[in-house]
Amino acid sequence: MNDFSRRRLLKATAAAGAGSVVLPGVAAAGAPAASAATGATETVRCAPAKLTGRIVRPNDPGYADASLGWDELFVHYPLVIVYVQNTQDVVNALTWARQHDVALRVRSGGHSLEGWSNVDNGIVIDVSELKGADIDTEARIARVGAGLNQLEAVTTLAKQDLAVTTGTEGSVGLSGATLGGGFGFLTRYLGMACDSLIGAEIVVPSGDECAKVVNADLKDHADLLWALRGAGNGNFGIVTSLTYKVTPLKSVTYVQATWDGLGNLHGVFDAWQRTAPVADNRLGTQVEIHRNQILLFAVLAEGSEAEAKELLAPILSIGTPEVSVQTGNWGDIYAGFQIPTEDEPANWKFFSQFTSEPFPRRAISVIASFMRDAPTDDSNFFTQAFGGAVRRPPRGGTSFPHRDALFYSEPGAGWGTRGEPDSGDELTPVAQAWIAEFSQALRPYVNGAYVNVPNVGMDQWETAYWGSNFDRLRRIKAKYDPQNVFQYEQSVPPAFG
Repeated sequence: MNDFSRRRLLKATAAAGAGSVVLPGVAAAGAPAASAATGATETVRCAPAKLTGRIVRPNDPGYADASLGWDELFVHYPLVIVYVQNTQDVVNALTWARQHDVALRVRSGGHSLEGWSNVDNGIVIDVSELKGADIDTEARIARVGAGLNQLEAVTTLAKQDLAVTTGTEGSVGLSGATLGGGFGFLTRYLGMACDSLIGAEIVVPSGDECAKVVNADLKDHADLLWALRGAGNGNFGIVTSLTYKVTPLKSVTYVQATWDGLGNLHGVFDAWQRTAPVADNRLGTQVEIHRNQILLFAVLAEGSEAEAKELLAPILSIGTPEVSVQTGNWGDIYAGFQIPTEDEPANWKFFSQFTSEPFPRRAISVIASFMRDAPTDDSNFFTQAFGGAVRRPPRGGTSFPHRDALFYSEPGAGWGTRGEPDSGDELTPVAQAWIAEFSQALRPYVNGAYVNVPNVGMDQWETAYWGSNFDRLRRIKAKYDPQNVFQYEQSVPPAFG
């Protein structure tokens, strides 16, 4: 069966499924009052639930767009998509899914890089419209809705000269990024995004078919907060709001350097890997290698242009890069380097990895070789310097284990035209093979993996993502989701006994 026929069949099946479910006619609160999760022995009965919020079904005009994620390589046809408007909508949706024995997925920004926030013939509970933000500037506490994306979070906080760590892609959901760890330009200054997470409201299963609200912080359900700090989205329940400890940040200096071609790759990469992870903690850097150029991006928190150039001198002294510098409000700088989603390729494939020791010359040669043969100009090898505040976990700890990494990296391939079905299909096997061969060639020099950039087919992915924390995550899973309601291809399974 060709791909077009497969997609048409799935769509027809989803539409048939939508008609086969009888929805109760009366709206009902699906959950009892919030209480501590007690596992499989809990007996709770609840009234039949009705879906509430903004509901999108297969025959609705907006279904095609609503069912499509950021990575258009993956196409799914859910039975129903619920854009929740408040916590009660989440309770109702989870209860409804359990009462009708329907597979469910949780979605925030839609950037699940293997399409795991979507599902055929199931319910997608989408929190992206929970956009509220309550900022206490004196206490330096921000409580935000789980629907904020990273651009919205950065710019909202920056108006108050405040910040938390986020990734660099503004359209990515803040909650999804944070729950998997979360890193970006402020990582070495403020730690991982999850390190600033001090509380979360989350809807979890209750009894055989219900749902309830739990508030996790350092005093109540501290084990769940620990798990939410790095286990990844959609493993234990549906997070509806996140509470962060935020940090004052009045100004940043942003530096971009470009080297034409790959002739300076060995010098640039080696200088970067030996200086960036041990530089002043205020300096966050990324290197992005394309088949025809090398890019260095750097952000110096509360620093001047002169300071930034001095800290970057070992790298900028290699060859003759073109260098640009901006100084200003973090929100303005962040918004300025965003690429509109419509200008990005439709399809993407990545492979995540961490590095504990500097790459030898042979490893850099591997990068150069594969990048020269990259399938498209949008393909790249991306790195993020660690060190600094990453090495200091917050009070209460986190389930994110990669604290000692020098840097994170990933080969990535982008292809196809956004909005055009089946665009770039002829490049798909080429790009996927290139990623697989590239990642395999680097295996002697890397370790682990990042749950927000999942590696499909990886052996022992559990320890690659979470190291020795995996067993504890399984016990916490058994406490809050003993029936494994929240499951997907690489989700945390419950452990008993």
